[in-house]
Amino acid sequence: MGTLGDTRLLLCCAFWGLCLASDYDDYSQNSTNDQAATPEATPCPRAIPGDQATVNNVTYLLIPEATRAQLGSAVTVRLIPCLYSLVFLLGLPANALALWVLATRAERLTSTVFLMNLAAADLLLICVLPFKISYYFLGNHWPFGEALCRLSTALFYGNMYCSVLLLTCVSADRYLAVAHPFSSRAFRTPAFAAGACAAVWLCAAALTLPLALQRQSYPLLGAGLTLCHDVLPRHEDDGFYFRYFVALVSGAFLLPLLLLALSSGAVLRVLLRGGGRYCHAAKLTALVVVALVVFYVPSNVLLLLHYSSPCSKLHGRLYLGYMVSLALSACNSCADPFVYYYVSEDFREKVRRRIFRGSKKTTTSLKTSKETLPRSKHSLV
Repeated sequence: MGTLGDTRLLLCCAFWGLCLASDYDDYSQNSTNDQAATPEATPCPRAIPGDQATVNNVTYLLIPEATRAQLGSAVTVRLIPCLYSLVFLLGLPANALALWVLATRAERLTSTVFLMNLAAADLLLICVLPFKISYYFLGNHWPFGEALCRLSTALFYGNMYCSVLLLTCVSADRYLAVAHPFSSRAFRTPAFAAGACAAVWLCAAALTLPLALQRQSYPLLGAGLTLCHDVLPRHEDDGFYFRYFVALVSGAFLLPLLLLALSSGAVLRVLLRGGGRYCHAAKLTALVVVALVVFYVPSNVLLLLHYSSPCSKLHGRLYLGYMVSLALSACNSCADPFVYYYVSEDFREKVRRRIFRGSKKTTTSLKTSKETLPRSKHSLV
């Protein structure tokens, strides 16, 4: 009787072990088609999917060794933080100086209000980067706590899409100034621009609120690492976050990109009718659209591809490329000051006066690149 009981116990243990092995093989590289059928039915969560394990009342996540190796690769712990460091070193002084000059030396025009808010959005994005730089240089380890992980994730995405929306406002404002200079004068006021900027900030905050309300950091079992946003529980609100990111990309990127392209195209037509006088400004206007496409399209396309693809076929490979594209999108914060501010000769002159003769007050008002275009071939509309 004891032998029969032991046999039953061994059979139960063997069956339980096979069930566990089958669950792990769902995201293993050696999984079969039948085993992969279940995770293929739902999209991936907004990061690399991991299985939960509770040890001593602490929730850990498990991911395949191949995926863990990719997270610790040279691309993640060397290339990405180096890109963020470059953005921080170049973007911080460039945007801070531009905001300082716009706030203290610029005449309060509609374009000035939009450009000040754009510089502020770029600065807020750059201020988050030291935490991300430390995170990647530490080998994907987040030592700053859950609250700061949520805040930095929400600020990073929020300010990125806030910049896109503000760029669209700048482009639309320049279209009205060039194509309809007289009829648009009634509502192209600093007060109207301030209201539009407030709406953009509120919209960006609302769009990224779900990221701030959900847990973002989890420790990896047996790795001694706490990851922020990169690995999240498998099948946790998968459908909701897929729809959320589709709405985020559509409303905060694709639609603004379309509006920016249309308004910039209309501006280009007006400029090209003026002949060679505005050739330089026309090139810079085209550069605005090209820069937005180059910096933001890869990350948004990979975002949708990753979150709409079956988990069992990805294993974090596409997400690694997505992290690199996010670092590339942050580079736009370095490009904005030189495309929108320092391209103007008048702006550069005001910067020189502000730095070298800061105590000397002048009555000459600073015109932004949009306002000086009709007078200077070096200004951008």
